[in-house]
Amino acid sequence: MREPPRIQGGVTVTRMMLGAELRRLREEAGVTPQQAAAHIRASHAKISRIELGRVGFKSNDVADLLTLYGVTDERDQAAYLALVDRANARGWWSQDNDIIANWFEMYLRLEQEASVIRSYEVQFIHGLLQTEDYARAIIRTRFSAEPDYEVDRRVHLRLNRQKILAQPGGPTLWAITDEAALMRAAGPRSVMRSQIEHLLEMSERSNVVVQLLPFRAGGHAAGGGPFTILRFAVSELPDIVYLEQLNSAVYIDKRSEVEEYLWIMERLTVQAETPVQTRVRLRSILKDV
Repeated sequence: MREPPRIQGGVTVTRMMLGAELRRLREEAGVTPQQAAAHIRASHAKISRIELGRVGFKSNDVADLLTLYGVTDERDQAAYLALVDRANARGWWSQDNDIIANWFEMYLRLEQEASVIRSYEVQFIHGLLQTEDYARAIIRTRFSAEPDYEVDRRVHLRLNRQKILAQPGGPTLWAITDEAALMRAAGPRSVMRSQIEHLLEMSERSNVVVQLLPFRAGGHAAGGGPFTILRFAVSELPDIVYLEQLNSAVYIDKRSEVEEYLWIMERLTVQAETPVQTRVRLRSILKDV
């Protein structure tokens, strides 16, 4: 019998673990990605996305792949297909799917189940630390042609994301913010004042670390731009680097490439103001806003 592994975690962890299990079964069976793709009348790229847990699973596809890999016992297949049902569960944001790009939905899933979120931001305050008014100003700039009610939906989606920081067992957020983000006004002065006050308040939480990278730090390791590193409590899952672009995103999980970003993040942590110094600096900036 070939029973699936016991998977502890939510939808995204289930997807990623099930995808990894399908890859292991394929490799043990000596089946190439091209052969697997042909078997379910799909592309090689789809097999890659399935095995990375980047897409939902179709029960028929998984059943066909299991048969190809030699998992033919009905009870074993039923156990795997039960995991498919778990992996396909809809997220809380499903009612807003029409305003969420496919490439960003994957990030939402990862963010929801990360145990540690480390980020470097250049132009904006991290989305999990934004006030409602600041978020609305930023979103309105990006989606200037949309009616107010659509902007409101995007704002509320962002605010709903922030609930994970207050949930029991929620992630630790370590946010390094370039000083440029605080110097770039988002709407009236009152918006920036409230945003800085909110940063000070959030920085007092036990699971939130805020560091400011000041202009005086000069050149730094993250010259390539903003990035986020997500780590998961499940040791079998790799760290994932998220790079957001204007109309797409890149997800990196190759160990050697992730290591480079981890090194950059460590360098930024040293170059940035300490959390205590950051709070002092934020209070100073607040006086001038």
